[in-house]
Amino acid sequence: MITVVGTGTGAPLPPDAEDAVARAGLVVGARRHLAAARLPADTGQVVLGPLAPALDTVERYLAGTGRRDPAEGAGGAGGVAGAEGASGADGVRDGRVVVLASGDPGFFGIVRALAERFGPERLDVRPGVSSVATAFARLGLPWDDAVVVSAHGRDLRTAVHVCRTRPKVAVLTGPGSGPAELGAALAHGTGARVLVVASALGDPAHERVERVTPAEAAARDWGTAVSVVLCLDASRVLAPARTVAGPAAGPDRWALDESEFAHRDSMISKFEVRALALARIGPRLGELVWDVGAGSGSVAVECARFGAAVTAVEKTRDGCDRIRANAGAHGVEVRVVQGTAPAALAGLDDPDAVFIGGGGRELPAIVTACAGRARRAVVVAMAALDRVPAARDALDAAGFACDGVLLQSSRLAPLPGNVTRLAATNPVFLLWGVRPPARTEGVPQ
Repeated sequence: MITVVGTGTGAPLPPDAEDAVARAGLVVGARRHLAAARLPADTGQVVLGPLAPALDTVERYLAGTGRRDPAEGAGGAGGVAGAEGASGADGVRDGRVVVLASGDPGFFGIVRALAERFGPERLDVRPGVSSVATAFARLGLPWDDAVVVSAHGRDLRTAVHVCRTRPKVAVLTGPGSGPAELGAALAHGTGARVLVVASALGDPAHERVERVTPAEAAARDWGTAVSVVLCLDASRVLAPARTVAGPAAGPDRWALDESEFAHRDSMISKFEVRALALARIGPRLGELVWDVGAGSGSVAVECARFGAAVTAVEKTRDGCDRIRANAGAHGVEVRVVQGTAPAALAGLDDPDAVFIGGGGRELPAIVTACAGRARRAVVVAMAALDRVPAARDALDAAGFACDGVLLQSSRLAPLPGNVTRLAATNPVFLLWGVRPPARTEGVPQ
């Protein structure tokens, strides 16, 4: 049996956890956890460093070979220190392994790795209070409607995109993905966000919970005591009561009617085109979508309604104002960049997917620029059929798998006398390219 004890945020171990530690033959944890647990001198110890060697040591111990290997460092990552002593020549007390972990070990913690290696039926998990719960408690805020993102040992970009779109986000930090890096990424074009940086939670002498702007966070060295950063839109932190925790549900409908957007002279992607474009873009929480030649911003707004972070690029000032107005009317955030593509794309973060709804004679260059930076997909809408070959060639040259369709639809339209006719809309060619999944050497795809 493996007992996994969540130490919370500085609170002493509960009595049953202290008893488990006292009877354990092997205790695994960070140096500070092991030091605070006051282990008997003859208890085997593994100081957590790289996870895999530590799990290997636990597996050997459970298999009955837990005595210290002289080739392993005493107390190093995966090394067992003091496995022999008063409790017997083989170092075993009751066969128990105790793993000490911060907060709630089942919440972005070590429980996942242990369950995958040893099976959940062999785990006795005793959770503590997570750093996220503690941070929100310090602010007096509920967090059932918060989105929690881990940037610990992960790419920060997902956390950045979620912070751009959701009013209440908790980011679990790590080296290279802390408050300074998050603040730098959010310092421009993120609306009214405040970062709450929680350091040394649970430590009465050193705990600090500070509210700063993203720019202020970017300008400081926060050290290593930060475990969680909250990104909040102060005007929306108290949402109505929820039935389902976590991110808000996606939109109940999409491919909205053109009448639901402000637009000029019918210069807007028709809902039939948007429906298929959205299916090929696949906007989702934690990703970034570009809408290039955005016009009214109808595609940008629809992607944002699905939870994606969106940057809309439009060359005219009145067009940019219209996009902002449409985003506000639908309660979403869209970063608007005035400029002409492809030059206007140079300073933007790389997107996961791109929709190109305009471009004129520059379309091949725009498609080439977008295809060179899109992680997943590029979708192009064209009214002029003679522009299709060049756009397709640009996607092919970037290694995308291409497909397309000519959309021709007829809508119901009333006639006098309570009768109906079919009114044809202008045909539009929709071309899309999908980046093939990366091949793993030696593994067939």
